[in-house]
Amino acid sequence: MVENIVIGIGITAFAGALASVAGAAEDVESDIGSQGDPNSQVQLAPQMGYIHRIFNKAISGEPPAYGLWVALGAGLAAAFLQVNVNPILALALGCAIATLVQGIYATTAYLGRVASLSKFGQPVYVDILKSMTTVTMAHAFIAIFASVTMCYLMNAALGHPFPLALLGLIWGIALGAAGSATGNPFYGKERQYQNQKFGAGVPVAASGNIVRYAEAGERNSLDNGWFAAKLGGPASGVCFGLIVFLELWRTVLFESFWAGWGAIIVGLILILIFTFIDRYAEVWARETFGPYAKPEGAAK
Repeated sequence: MVENIVIGIGITAFAGALASVAGAAEDVESDIGSQGDPNSQVQLAPQMGYIHRIFNKAISGEPPAYGLWVALGAGLAAAFLQVNVNPILALALGCAIATLVQGIYATTAYLGRVASLSKFGQPVYVDILKSMTTVTMAHAFIAIFASVTMCYLMNAALGHPFPLALLGLIWGIALGAAGSATGNPFYGKERQYQNQKFGAGVPVAASGNIVRYAEAGERNSLDNGWFAAKLGGPASGVCFGLIVFLELWRTVLFESFWAGWGAIIVGLILILIFTFIDRYAEVWARETFGPYAKPEGAAK
């Protein structure tokens, strides 16, 4: 019994580490591809007269997109496992094929979106298409592979009853949601609108007026990826890693108590604890910093 718990905690820690890597890679991939909530401003920019060189591949939000890609990678890996392919090779092949689908998705999405903006003068930059697609595919492979490997550990080592493809769908949606909720604000509010006063939000008059010039030349999505890899990516990784670790931790330790109700009760307690922490942090931040105001001594 004790040995099983120790092994389960070890698998839980490893799965949490994989989830952290997946969360960081997912957010960087999303920000390079401008997929998620901030994408609306990238899409709006040419309509407001602001031509840009930002890669724009969003068709759906991140949760359904990563639900598709991780489920596809997991399903293909399961199919390879059924014909006795080595597990590591099966996971790698399944995720590689899923990444190719992501690359096709990114290419058609970029061309389709820019074509819809042609009447506003937005051109298709072939160099952006070729360079950004490969970069997003590289980050997508890391996110998909880490997620599918995590699902495989749940299935093979922890005995999860769901099939691998279904686990991939569930955790892929969770991965996309974590990146969208945690990492996107860094890209949308802090990167796209660095020319606005901190804390001022996005005024209606500034809609579409994203930052289009970098330190040297015009800004492209690699600049956004560099920024996201420092801030939004790690934040998303910590978020998704904690979700996976705490979910598996409570299941491994408490599922044997009260016919499974122990894990459910611990889960509810964790929700209440995090709700209290979130509320306290929000109230403290509002009382400490308050709304944006002019610095003392500023000209009236």
